Amino acid sequence: MGWVGRLFDARDTLARMLLLDLSGLGYLVFGAQGHHVPTATQWVLALVAFATALACHRRPLVNLVAQAALLAVAFPLVDDTTINQVGASWALLELTMWAGRPRTIWLAAGLLAAVDLTDSIGDPARRLLSGVFGLTVEVGLPLLLGLVIRTTRELARQAEERAAAEQRRRESESRAARAGERSAIARELHDVVAHHVASMVLRVGVARHVLPDLDPRVSEVFDDVHGTGTAALNDLRRLVAVLRDPDGVRGDAALTAIEPAALPAALDAAVDRARQAGVTVEADVDPAVGTLDAVRAQAVLRLTQEALTNVAKHAGTAARARLAVAVVDDAVHWEVSDDGRGSVPAAVPAGGGHGLTGMRERVEVLGGRLEAGPTGAGWRVRTVLPAGGVAEASDSPARPPEPAAPRPRPAGPHAPEPA
Repeated sequence: MGWVGRLFDARDTLARMLLLDLSGLGYLVFGAQGHHVPTATQWVLALVAFATALACHRRPLVNLVAQAALLAVAFPLVDDTTINQVGASWALLELTMWAGRPRTIWLAAGLLAAVDLTDSIGDPARRLLSGVFGLTVEVGLPLLLGLVIRTTRELARQAEERAAAEQRRRESESRAARAGERSAIARELHDVVAHHVASMVLRVGVARHVLPDLDPRVSEVFDDVHGTGTAALNDLRRLVAVLRDPDGVRGDAALTAIEPAALPAALDAAVDRARQAGVTVEADVDPAVGTLDAVRAQAVLRLTQEALTNVAKHAGTAARARLAVAVVDDAVHWEVSDDGRGSVPAAVPAGGGHGLTGMRERVEVLGGRLEAGPTGAGWRVRTVLPAGGVAEASDSPARPPEPAAPRPRPAGPHAPEPA
């Protein structure tokens, strides 16, 4: 409504009445002096009108009736009824703006018009017509202004409702589109990825029982592959369940695999798996990681798995890696580095499988920035996950992921392309 809405806001009724009373007081003291000195009766009627306006500023109908009654009393008692006429007209304006039912407005306008016409009873026709014309100012003008303000306010309310309805419609369409995308992804995961992983796990299980007299080292590899595949299937099943019914699982899909309190143990398991693959890993994990929120806890685990996977794939079995996770001022400082001195690529431990691009996307969603690059002969990946990064990310549009830079390695047999 712009300035009109601010000027006639319901919360400012008392201020408007106070200004009106001060204006009337100024009229009595200064404005009426040029015609005649206000009488005691005129002062009494004016002060009662002022007090009534202030006392009934939240009750426009009561104020209108009281001001109309004072006006009816003023007509036969005083010559100058300007104060009471203005008070009654303003009361009609306030009532028109805030009355709950239109019928109340028209009845009030009729009452004020009837009171105004009582002053013209018995007058000559010319003066009677002048009184009727005066109703356009005393009754018609406040009624018209009040209806305009009332209509403007109603149109603004309807516009807000339409905007809110349109926003809800867009959100509903967006949710429906995301649900369709999730369903499509869930079908692909279930029908393609999970099927092939299950097939590999089954074949490895059969091989463990069919092949006789296996070397203990080969048997250990089979056991590790079988366990890794089984864990991957469980993760896939949980992810498919969340994609199909997000409301049926607490939180995001990324939260379903681990509770924050279990993060230290999960990181130890990821380190042990990398060690089983032949990588020497030195871990320095702050116990405070067990108090992180679920989103950052899951991100730390996935980043660690992916980083150790890359060490095993690109640095080889003789590499030495270091994992450092610390919580400083509720921000997570995470880093994985290696010396790049491996010889032969090792068996790959369980990880995210998306390489640096997936790691960077995961970090940026949480409000951080992933740094990856060579350090000496080796490689280092690090980031800081800030506190409150999830809320900030949800309020801002997602940035497109930067292309993953190729991971340089010294020439040699253990220098394949990065995942």
